[in-house]
Amino acid sequence: MSPSQQPNGERRDGDDSKSRVTIVGSGNWGSVAAKLIASNAIKLPSFHDEVRMWVFEEVLPNGEKLTDVINKTNENVKYLPGIKLGRNVVADPDLENAVKEANMLVFVTPHQFMDGICKKLDGKIRGEVEAISLVKGMEVKKEGPRMISSLISKQLGINCCVLMGANIANEIALEKFSEATVGYRESKEIADTWVQLFSTPYFMVTPAHDVEGVELCGTLKNVVAIAAGFVDGLEMGNNTKAAIMRIGLREMKALSKLLFPSVNDCTFFESCGVADLITTCLGGRNRRVAEAYAQNGGKRSFDELEAEMLQGQKLQGVSTAKEVYEVLKHNGWLEMFPLFATVHQICIGRLKPEAIVHYREYKA
Repeated sequence: MSPSQQPNGERRDGDDSKSRVTIVGSGNWGSVAAKLIASNAIKLPSFHDEVRMWVFEEVLPNGEKLTDVINKTNENVKYLPGIKLGRNVVADPDLENAVKEANMLVFVTPHQFMDGICKKLDGKIRGEVEAISLVKGMEVKKEGPRMISSLISKQLGINCCVLMGANIANEIALEKFSEATVGYRESKEIADTWVQLFSTPYFMVTPAHDVEGVELCGTLKNVVAIAAGFVDGLEMGNNTKAAIMRIGLREMKALSKLLFPSVNDCTFFESCGVADLITTCLGGRNRRVAEAYAQNGGKRSFDELEAEMLQGQKLQGVSTAKEVYEVLKHNGWLEMFPLFATVHQICIGRLKPEAIVHYREYKA
């Protein structure tokens, strides 16, 4: 238990001039984010030592609650086993309680849960609060796509930066050198604060004045990773995989600039761009499950493979491919983005995995 935590879960009064951080989410990447932030919060004089982490409560096979085990062992035994999070991390199953004193919120959950989380927090956020989203995905409305950072900003009335990059969580947890990009919209000072909070000798973070570009890179690369997984599952080779990755990057850039003309070309050369695309297509969960889907000839669903292979973690690429397809169809852009369109059609079983290399023949 953290020194500042009371037995009843309430926090002691402290120096109100110091920032309090809460992480909303506790999966694989959320737990790694907690480890990074906790190591810095305890060193930086402008932050309270305690870092709260909202945990969606689960009962483990031994009958214990996940939050109790995290607070007792300082380890997320389900989503990041074997890694100590930092003694100043406090798991909290109550979302409202977890955020009530925080003025810096880190959102890191599967994107399909974010609308519900924001609705629960609507009206509960008080004072000057800054947010950052590590969430990769988008919402599709009739009026068009809405990025998760915009959802957070509009629902909660707070500024929201984003952090995206070439970061496979388990490798960062083992303190292997990685990097990431903080995208910001207005205040460079706020971006620099987030950079300070996340940066470690093994995790290099740099700011970029392009929220939409950074966030779309993190979102769209998962669709390309699904395509790369199909190539791997069909043993098509490295030349084919490299070609699919390049074509995917081209479609990522073209769609991003169609949706948001302000997106900077240079963003695609940051960690959030080409580097994240490469690492996700080589080692991410989307690639791995798509590989299994292709090996099974599309006869086993993504839902079934996700449940079997990811131990409770969620795929983002399949749902993002569907959302992207809806945007393309609504705008009459399907023929401009044949790779993206083909990935979705394979995911829903309308095309066989082999169609990934025939994407140019795509017809809406």
